[in-house]
Amino acid sequence: MVYEKERKVAIEAVISACGLCREVQADLLSRDSISKGDRTPVTVADFGAQALISHHLKNAFPNDLLVGEEDSRLLRQAENRGVKEALMKIVHRFNPHLSPRDVLDAIDRGTAKGGPEGRFWIVDPIDGTKGFIRKDQFAVALALMEEGEVVLGVLGCPNLPLNGLASKGIRGSLFIAVKGEGAFIRSLEETREEKIRVDDVSDPSLALFCESVESAHASHEDTARVARDAGIKKSPLRMDSMCKYGIVARGDASFYLRIPGRKSYVEKIWDHAAGFIMVHEAGGKVTDIDGRPLNFTLGRTLDAKGILASNGRIHQQVLEALKNLLAAN
Repeated sequence: MVYEKERKVAIEAVISACGLCREVQADLLSRDSISKGDRTPVTVADFGAQALISHHLKNAFPNDLLVGEEDSRLLRQAENRGVKEALMKIVHRFNPHLSPRDVLDAIDRGTAKGGPEGRFWIVDPIDGTKGFIRKDQFAVALALMEEGEVVLGVLGCPNLPLNGLASKGIRGSLFIAVKGEGAFIRSLEETREEKIRVDDVSDPSLALFCESVESAHASHEDTARVARDAGIKKSPLRMDSMCKYGIVARGDASFYLRIPGRKSYVEKIWDHAAGFIMVHEAGGKVTDIDGRPLNFTLGRTLDAKGILASNGRIHQQVLEALKNLLAAN
């Protein structure tokens, strides 16, 4: 198996981070979060998950770089001392050997620039922080890049039912994909994996699609117009985080559409890398809303203005409907 060690280490790192996030989410208090400069929230779980994953990767692959969403600047400010103390307390429950300096340094390993060459990991410690704060869906995402290509992804979705959206059984889904080896799902607690595939829906009237909960993250008005023009009959499934990539990969939804609510918004590679390879290896397709392949070689951002991830069969029909919207704008 190619990337066997990387796959094992990535799974271990994401499961550990998911455990930390679950504990924080269960008892989340307002003092456990900070508002960043762009007014988006960051919690002790964001920092803690990145620290655990970063430290785990450093031990296994000391020469690998890391592109992460968070850094420790806010934690080093005196007014955020309470958040820093809460962070150290929760991290020590999962790794008691890490000093405060170790934790901050581990977080700051995520400042790599990315790009088209070499090998580096991409981590989003909590994708869907607002969903996390609402105690709803969120994801812990980790991907590996080599020479400009995403070759491995692990996506932990602690609140996502394992056996379908309506299931009242096991909650907590772990998605795994390696280039050329397919996509798989397992629970966070058990090691047995099952291979997953996208659905085979080609009739738009039968397609279920998903989009972001937050209208600030995606224009609901625009997606509604695209759905109407494409002949979609079902109401959208709104869900936070990269869990949307997971439900497309396992066939719960036919496509995921993201049209940013702000034209100035710049997509980040950590919001899409793990989900991208998950859908691709499950037999689906991921492009921007112009139909261009996603390019992860530009650094920490994508040049994509919006995202379409689908089962592949319905992709072109949605792109045609998107053309009408883009022409009007």
